[in-house]
Amino acid sequence: MMTSFYSEDELRSVGFKTVGKHVLISRKASIYNPGAISIGDNVRIDDFCVLGGGSGLVLGNFVHVACYCGLFAGSGIVMENFSGLSARVLVYSESDDYSGESLTNPTVPERYKPKMKKGTVVLGKHVIVGANSTILPGLVIAEGAAIGAHSLVTKNCESWSIYFGVPARRLRRRSRNLLELERKFLCTMP
Repeated sequence: MMTSFYSEDELRSVGFKTVGKHVLISRKASIYNPGAISIGDNVRIDDFCVLGGGSGLVLGNFVHVACYCGLFAGSGIVMENFSGLSARVLVYSESDDYSGESLTNPTVPERYKPKMKKGTVVLGKHVIVGANSTILPGLVIAEGAAIGAHSLVTKNCESWSIYFGVPARRLRRRSRNLLELERKFLCTMP
């Protein structure tokens, strides 16, 4: 019976670097350079996502990537355990320079793009990113940080803090009560 998600056998044949157990990836997702993509256990990737393995895309355990997200991992992206992206979130680990000091777009060799911004993006454990947000290259969104919808993240985000806006600014602390729920949840796992 055909479902909207790849079967376990189909996932193993895609050529991922690693793929864990209980992984659901939509057949409507686009996957580039799967040999550079590592996927943990209990991961779900919904329709119309673009996953670019680039120099490494690492998804931990209990990670969710909602529909229409783009993870462009030219210089690497890491999503740690229990992190998630709401619909239409874009994560860039590389970005052209818009000042006019470099040529732009992927058809131009890098030597003609001296101001290109590059850097691994890390989304720590329990990070949640709201719909239509964008995260720029080289940033660390520390453990427990929450990014409100429609935000543009241009700087690193502190742990257990809530951010919102264009550019995203810290609003307040985020509760850590979910850590007790995580502990109880993991105790129920076989």
